Amino acid sequence: MDSSPVNWEALDALIIDFAKSENLIEDSSPPSSPSLSSSPSLSSSSYHSRLIIRQIRRSLEAGDVDAAIDLFRAHAPFVLEDHRLLFRLQKQKFIELLREGTTEDRGPAIDYLRTFLAPCALNAYPEAYEEFKHVLLAFIYDKDDQTSPVANEWAEKRRYEIAGLMSSVLRAHLHAYNPIFSMTLRYLISIHKGFCFRQGILSPISDLTERLLLEERDPPAIPQESLYEAQPFDEVDIQALAHAVELTRQGAIDSLRFAKGDLFQAFQNEICRMRLDAAMLDELVREYCIYRGIVESGVQTLSEPLKGNPLESGCYSTQDSSLDVDYSSAKWSNSETSATTDMSSMRGTDVELRYASDPANNLEDCSTSGSHQSENLRLLRNRSHVACERSKRKRWRGRHDELDHISDIHFNRCSKQEVSTAMQVASATISKAQQGVENINGEEKYEIVLGMKELASRGMAAEVLEEINALDPNFFAQNPVLLFQLKQVEFLKLVGLGDHSGALKVACSHLGPLAASDPNLLKPLKETLLSLLRPNEDALVTGLPLHALATSLQVAFGKRLGIEEPQLVRIMKATLYTHTEWFKLQMCKDRFESLLRIDSLKENSTPVLTSLASSKSNTESCNLGSSQVTISSTTRLSDDGGSPNQASSRDVICDENAILKVMEFLALPRADAIHLLAQYNGNAETVIQQIFA
Repeated sequence: MDSSPVNWEALDALIIDFAKSENLIEDSSPPSSPSLSSSPSLSSSSYHSRLIIRQIRRSLEAGDVDAAIDLFRAHAPFVLEDHRLLFRLQKQKFIELLREGTTEDRGPAIDYLRTFLAPCALNAYPEAYEEFKHVLLAFIYDKDDQTSPVANEWAEKRRYEIAGLMSSVLRAHLHAYNPIFSMTLRYLISIHKGFCFRQGILSPISDLTERLLLEERDPPAIPQESLYEAQPFDEVDIQALAHAVELTRQGAIDSLRFAKGDLFQAFQNEICRMRLDAAMLDELVREYCIYRGIVESGVQTLSEPLKGNPLESGCYSTQDSSLDVDYSSAKWSNSETSATTDMSSMRGTDVELRYASDPANNLEDCSTSGSHQSENLRLLRNRSHVACERSKRKRWRGRHDELDHISDIHFNRCSKQEVSTAMQVASATISKAQQGVENINGEEKYEIVLGMKELASRGMAAEVLEEINALDPNFFAQNPVLLFQLKQVEFLKLVGLGDHSGALKVACSHLGPLAASDPNLLKPLKETLLSLLRPNEDALVTGLPLHALATSLQVAFGKRLGIEEPQLVRIMKATLYTHTEWFKLQMCKDRFESLLRIDSLKENSTPVLTSLASSKSNTESCNLGSSQVTISSTTRLSDDGGSPNQASSRDVICDENAILKVMEFLALPRADAIHLLAQYNGNAETVIQQIFA
């Protein structure tokens, strides 16, 4: 199966928003724009509400109905005022009392039955009294009798059902929806599974998705009785919701009733009913954050670092350009004092950070120690940038759901077992050809890659080239496109400085020969040369997306050092691909992709000035069917799971109303309805008649 490129910057924003929204990192700033609730107070309230829901869920799953009722009374009294919900809680409480007591001691259960359950059953809902009489059979049949008529009432799964129901109700009423990324992941994995099943394809990420997205869903929230006579909803909305979250048509109508006709609120209610393994998701997010330099790794490479060490902790940012300084002579050092920079707080580190001389470039030795220069690694030549990048990383605190300790818990230590797989690079097998890097330990490799990413994101191409060539002279020979892109940056920087002759020298010496060896680079080369016509100061700003280049460099050089991409990126690439292919089959645009930021995750951010080839055509094909007329062709996947090939000899124009009519009457997915209409010249009545004939 193919995979789609991912816009890493958009993914970074969603991940950071998720980590902030779930309080997984120590950070006082509010979640950023990807959150549905942009207000800090709303975001904080949503997090607190989600904690309450988790506490109530845990109490009910443990059979502690009294604790749940106390939480309802304190935080969501409207639940206890709804007799339909109260009856379900009291019925479960009655079963728990029977479970706790003995056959001889049924007094508490009988008292509760008389005082609470029986009166509530009279006013809850029409079927409640029949359910009340049925549950009385629990007095007679033992909880271990799997054949009894009340085996379901005794079953512990009933605890999980009522816990899920209450979670659905609370989530909707308190607007305590999961962060955007969490919902996006649920949706993409759900579509991925459905697509693979329908097409008979083996998923390349099934080892992750089967564990991450659980089969169980929370029960749907119950619409208010006054909404049962709601006005009919638009069939377009009903079908969009039903097929997006795998509901029956009636289920979609009920969901829209509960949301009072708001399609997007109904969608959020339904998508949040899907359950993710929270512990696994947190670890995947942490692995990604470590890989991207958003949080600290947790691997202790500093021996008793002094207080105030700029490399000790912090948050990730690459937006501060005030530290741009000359890299021509600066190198890392473990010296306790430095003649050029005030880095005395770096004493005591285990990682050697030295100013090493470079005979090839005739650089002076700036280290006061002056020893073991033959073993020194050329890591980065400006400590200010790298120290700043490390100091801004956030500290991972993990998930703490205790309501009483939300503001008091701090991250103190990280066990080696919790270290992300992204950091387990020390044991990676490095090719013997990489003589310049084969002796670097895992933490150093990781810091080197993040350092290169930081330099590239600041447009410091010459420094990146020199550092990588010193570490691995063969890297750019095997990655000529990256070399071309870095030389583009050099070219554009020179144009920005007004040095046109220097820029043309770079083009003649590097860009031209690289484009001659790869015809795909000729068009980007032409576009690069056009920057000579722009105002000097605009050349680099408008010419190249530096963050995309920095990411491409991080991925490529990281793999060279044995650092693989995070597992989360594997998931996103595969699911974004199947999302695109699924809506090609549906021949329509996804109504919910903007809500979930899927469109931004797919945005092309290729570092090459002019994208090569297919991204435009992919975008156009994804937008098919957004109008009221759909052009249908027989669409099939190739045997290897590749993109669908248009194999039809003729196109059939299908009216949107005809598609919806077939979907509604035959309860078919959109793709199947279009396929049938194509066989009968787009006539819905003929299709229905033929099916029922």
